Amino acid sequence: MLDSSKRLIGFAPPSIDEECIAAVERVLRSGWITSGPELSAFEMELEAYLLSQRVLCFSSWTTACELALRWFGIGPGDDVLIPAMTYAATANIVLHCGARPVLVDIDPLERVVSLENLKAAWTPHTKAVMPVDLGGWPVDYPGISQWLNSAPIRAQFLPTNEVQTAFGRPLFLSDAAHSFGATCENAPVGTQADITGFSFHAVKNLTTAEGGALSFALPPALDLEKTTAWFRAMALHGQSKSALEKSQSGTWQYDVVEAGYKCNMTDIQAAIGRSQLKTYPDHLQRRKAIATRYSQALSPVSWCTLPLLQDAQRESAYHLYSIRIEGFDSKQRDALMQQLKNDGIATNVHFIPLPLLSLHRNRGEDLRNYPESAACFQEQLSLPIHVQLLDEDVDWIAERLQFHVEKLMRNPT
Repeated sequence: MLDSSKRLIGFAPPSIDEECIAAVERVLRSGWITSGPELSAFEMELEAYLLSQRVLCFSSWTTACELALRWFGIGPGDDVLIPAMTYAATANIVLHCGARPVLVDIDPLERVVSLENLKAAWTPHTKAVMPVDLGGWPVDYPGISQWLNSAPIRAQFLPTNEVQTAFGRPLFLSDAAHSFGATCENAPVGTQADITGFSFHAVKNLTTAEGGALSFALPPALDLEKTTAWFRAMALHGQSKSALEKSQSGTWQYDVVEAGYKCNMTDIQAAIGRSQLKTYPDHLQRRKAIATRYSQALSPVSWCTLPLLQDAQRESAYHLYSIRIEGFDSKQRDALMQQLKNDGIATNVHFIPLPLLSLHRNRGEDLRNYPESAACFQEQLSLPIHVQLLDEDVDWIAERLQFHVEKLMRNPT
């Protein structure tokens, strides 16, 4: 039974304030609601926040990162290394390109792919490496970058197009959908990989309802202007001029250079993002405070493995607070989630390992080949973390979590 004295606690409600609503109204009244001046301003503000060479926004993380794979020429016969523990989109975009997602097991403590596991999965067919920052925790960016730039990797890399020749090694494409605002070596995540993909989906720390962005940190051999012009064109059917560019140039003529896609971000979405970016540093600090409070409450509990939040090199974006309950199986975990739901507390699981999904089982994947991902899935539970949480909510969640876990441990059936 739900304690009537406690309010319902959602898992990840979007943070939409009056300023955000006013920003959308301003754009709706401006007469320019598609990709235009608001989008350009948002991209420049993201560049400043991330200290990035260039940021481009798109309709989603998925479309943005698929474009990155296609730009690099990923296709049939190519392998892309990704974690076995991630959301389906990471693998889907590789399959869309006709390439093979090669699954890599996670580190049990960090819950992201380790450099050692990536090295073990690499073959001369590997054309891209796409690790995932799970829950906001960054991967070993310096280690992965150094490895991909090493002489042995370069010596065995076989380029098949002009872009790959300029790289002389596999593409480092980071799935940073969870880690906008995280840092690595005192720099924002978004400047370490060749291309970093962020998500602004409704449940993310910073949202544009739907949407995503790419941050570029390309090798010097690549022409940044030429490259980003290609991405802009391909997000608009391969058209050589956007509507804004046509209006500014005073001429309607355009060309279509390639068979592109339709995955641009609108000014309405950008207005939401710009409003959210203004308050994001404060929101990030609040998420950190919530995560720290959870850790203080749960650190004495012997059965609870806490998420990593900060070390000498990295700091999380505090997107998820995912614990592991030692010795639990998925049946017990699901029973726990129901008990917490009865208390008005929403929880989640991140993620179902890819080999458990029909798509990947039918590809021949077997979860037994990824024991750390399998074990993490059995024990993992994500607790609410968002700026609408009060300190008393966090304490209540931690209290009810301990009560129900210990009850289930006493009565496992």
